Amino acid sequence: MRPTVRTSGVQDAELAKRAQRGDRDAFGELVVRYAGQARRVARAILASPDDADDAAQDGFLAALRHLDRYDPVRPFGPWLIRIVANAAMDRRRRRRVRQTEALSPVTPSVDPGPAQVTDRRAFHAALRAALERLPERQRAAVVLFDVEGYSHREVARMLDVPEGTARSDVFHARRALRKVLAAWREW
Repeated sequence: MRPTVRTSGVQDAELAKRAQRGDRDAFGELVVRYAGQARRVARAILASPDDADDAAQDGFLAALRHLDRYDPVRPFGPWLIRIVANAAMDRRRRRRVRQTEALSPVTPSVDPGPAQVTDRRAFHAALRAALERLPERQRAAVVLFDVEGYSHREVARMLDVPEGTARSDVFHARRALRKVLAAWREW
């Protein structure tokens, strides 16, 4: 029986180093830390919860196989999320038939009336459709920047493009979303 190792206060780089040496608990802690973010990024790229979960899992497995390529001087999160984003984009490219599933509406903290629920559902559907129409890299860039809060530099590293290209992708994605969602501005 292996002793339990506390990992809650350990830095990502140290956990990655332990995982490189075969410590499954250390890699498990990294998965726990980044699972939600990985799923959100994959879901933004794939628009399918099931495919997103599979892509996130593929990304984590790829990261585990390639831990020797991780540079501990750099932050672990962007490195891992780039792998997950690549796995999601690969899965999207391989998919021959597009599958879309409705996302469940976000339940607000106050009880909205039926009209508000309908409006929110319609807005979320319009937003999902608008995101779906964006080129893949622009969609990934705007989600990583606006939803996940990464800097342009981190987005550029994750998408393996120059920083100026990442800035441009975010700009053009936002402009396209504003144009498509202009009717919702008054909402």
